[in-house]
Amino acid sequence: MTYNTVIVYTDNTMKNITLSAPEELIDQARKQAIVKGTTLNQEFREWLASQTVDNEERLLRYKRLMKQLSYVDAGRHFSREEMNER
Repeated sequence: MTYNTVIVYTDNTMKNITLSAPEELIDQARKQAIVKGTTLNQEFREWLASQTVDNEERLLRYKRLMKQLSYVDAGRHFSREEMNER
């Protein structure tokens, strides 16, 4: 009889954090998570991931816009006072 042993290492490190929120708000969020078939922790992880993705997407859009506008030249450097004039 032959046995093959496969060892799998996973790096599923989670960091615990403490958040503060009104108890009523936490209860409402927990109830919504239950309705969705998930947990409040999972909802938070998904929200946190979406923030990272949103920030990366915003940065990419900003860089694309700056590249598109790179031809713009004001002709000279404006002083702080000039830029703040109304």
